Amino acid sequence: MTAVMQGVRILEVAEHTFVPAASALLADWGAEVVKIEHVERGDAMRGLAKSGLAIMGTTVHVLLEHSNRGKQSLALDLTTEEGLDILYKLAATCDVFLTNKLPSVRSKLRIDVDDIRAHNPDIIYVRGTGYGERGPDADQGAYDSLAFWCRAGTALGTKQPEHDNVPAPPAPAFGDSIGAMTIAGGMMGALFHRERTGEATVVDVSLLGVGMWSMGAAIALSLQLGMPWTPPPISDRSGNPLVGTYKTKDGRFVSFSCLQAIRYWPDACRVMGRPELAADPRFADHESLSANATEAAGIVREALGERTLDEWRDRLADFVGQWAVVQDTLEAVADPQAVANGYVLETHTADGTPFHLATAPVQFDEEPAQPRRAPEFNEHGDDILAGLGLDWDTVVDLKVRGIVA
Repeated sequence: MTAVMQGVRILEVAEHTFVPAASALLADWGAEVVKIEHVERGDAMRGLAKSGLAIMGTTVHVLLEHSNRGKQSLALDLTTEEGLDILYKLAATCDVFLTNKLPSVRSKLRIDVDDIRAHNPDIIYVRGTGYGERGPDADQGAYDSLAFWCRAGTALGTKQPEHDNVPAPPAPAFGDSIGAMTIAGGMMGALFHRERTGEATVVDVSLLGVGMWSMGAAIALSLQLGMPWTPPPISDRSGNPLVGTYKTKDGRFVSFSCLQAIRYWPDACRVMGRPELAADPRFADHESLSANATEAAGIVREALGERTLDEWRDRLADFVGQWAVVQDTLEAVADPQAVANGYVLETHTADGTPFHLATAPVQFDEEPAQPRRAPEFNEHGDDILAGLGLDWDTVVDLKVRGIVA
């Protein structure tokens, strides 16, 4: 893979997933990322034993690895003058300053835009927040389950009318990971702009904004129609029997998304073993098929229920329409397409323990970026400080006084 971010240095003062995962992506693509951690506890993710959606394994903290792969770690007390001075010296050597600290915290710590740019006027300043930099809740903390999922309309946008409960996010850090990709794109755009113009910009990405962008098509329809977006009832095929999900004989599901129903209906009839239905007057053209979509969907449902998923894999192999098996995460990892494209790769912890991570979703020169492990707490502290010109006696004094770990 071409390391498109090679030569870029990022200084990160952030924790959890949303913002750190953004610099992890750039680290995958070749950037050098210096992660500043709390001098005693480190990134709060290091102490997270369960996410609320799943209990983590005990051998490898894969959620920490997901958002901190390929970085360097320096544990630093930013509440001290000496610690802040080290941060400023690091900022002077970096292209990007990345943080998820709230406005009041940035001001208190003296790490806001003007503070950092006083030591490096050309640095790109990137902020990831829950609700954006302006408005009444700008200084309110949030997680993706709140800002991205609930407040942006995503949760109700996935709630089926037949169900009483609002669905939870489908995965830990679901909105965080999508938001991280957005921040990564923003950083790359800002770096490109600075390369072209010499101008350093401030980049803002919020979980609420990312959630609303993700729901953007539904928001546009909602505003046009004057009604909030909710998914149609499960039984409503909206006039197309080849758009929807059907259960197989063994309780699995196959999903179809053939938007031009009449184009694919004859071949669907062949695959179902009912070729005569292609000429049936009820389904012979677009108008009749649409008018009788409920009946046609019933036929498809009955046919899918007569065979197992494996049988349908074979029968649908040469179907000209668009379809997919509804897979769980382990099946997705083993999917031949995921394997062929390197969408999940193995890496190793510092002690050699193997584990797997999803790779960066953008590939350069037809090769996936190999994820590297996350750093141990303060693993690179001594080297980073030495790189700033601090001698060993000074470093030892800082350690004794708890300014660095």
